[in-house]
Amino acid sequence: MPAKTKAKAKAKKTAKPVKRAALKAKKAPKLECGVCGYRVVIDQSCGCVEEHVLLCCGQPMNKL
Repeated sequence: MPAKTKAKAKAKKTAKPVKRAALKAKKAPKLECGVCGYRVVIDQSCGCVEEHVLLCCGQPMNKL
């Protein structure tokens, strides 16, 4: 039995870690209200050509 555990331990030491391609995540747009400080993160775009304006406290939110 001890011979098997040594073989397993040796196999674990020699195994190289698998390199995964780092996926670059797109930075999600972040908006903040200039009045109350409320923050919004847009995690999915709608695909429209025109830009939508988000309002909070009656004013457009500012990009961070």
